[in-house]
Amino acid sequence: MADSRFSLGGYLIRFLFALVLVFATYSPAKYNWYRWFMESQDKLDPLLILSGVILLIGWTIYLRATLRSLGIIGAVLAGALFGAVIWLLIGYDLLSLSDTLVLQYVVLIMVAVILATGISWSHIRRRLTGQIDVDDVDE
Repeated sequence: MADSRFSLGGYLIRFLFALVLVFATYSPAKYNWYRWFMESQDKLDPLLILSGVILLIGWTIYLRATLRSLGIIGAVLAGALFGAVIWLLIGYDLLSLSDTLVLQYVVLIMVAVILATGISWSHIRRRLTGQIDVDDVDE
């Protein structure tokens, strides 16, 4: 049986893995899978393909968990919330549209927050409301 305890530390671990997934896939930094793929002469390099498949597995796990727990509407609302936060930061001159490097980092971090929240949502909802999600029941 899975451990039913959930804490801030559990969320932070999920967030850390989401950050690694997001930034390993694409980031403004020099080292990421997207840039490696685009600059590679041999697009069928086994290491390139293996790392792409590993990233795809990670994205599948996070996206499936996020969509199952938040649903499409919840995921869209989370995206809208963070879009509004970015708009607010731009509106109060805390973030500039002309500084695309910082803007990219903020968006990528917010994607990681949405993924970490999605994969943790069942635990968070249970802590907030006492409701339990049940997907599979063993007899």
